[in-house]
Amino acid sequence: QLQASGGGYVQPGGSLRLSCAASGFAFDDYAIGWFRQAPGKEREGVSCISSSDGSTDYADSVKGRFTISSDNAKNTVYLQMNSLKPEDTAVYYCAADFSIACAPLTAPGEIYDYWGQGSLVTVSS
Repeated sequence: QLQASGGGYVQPGGSLRLSCAASGFAFDDYAIGWFRQAPGKEREGVSCISSSDGSTDYADSVKGRFTISSDNAKNTVYLQMNSLKPEDTAVYYCAADFSIACAPLTAPGEIYDYWGQGSLVTVSS
């Protein structure tokens, strides 16, 4: 299973770090993705990291502001979010795909084997 945490309220320009802790499966065999869904909008792929080689991918909307990382010893993936904007407001989810490489961020959610519960991020002044 996956447990997401770290969401909260922050002013524009601020930072938050989300965590996704995995348990019950071989973490090193999975790619972990972060997704978000804003009210009234479709779910959007944000970032992904391969637990096997550390390769990463980012949506254009977050490149240069968000950084994904993995601590395999702790079976945890982090999403460091800097320079947050109001349009980053959403419920953020992490998901695990049994693959050594990240799927395209536009791939359907059905390819992911595990999903965590959402963590709400609110960016507002």
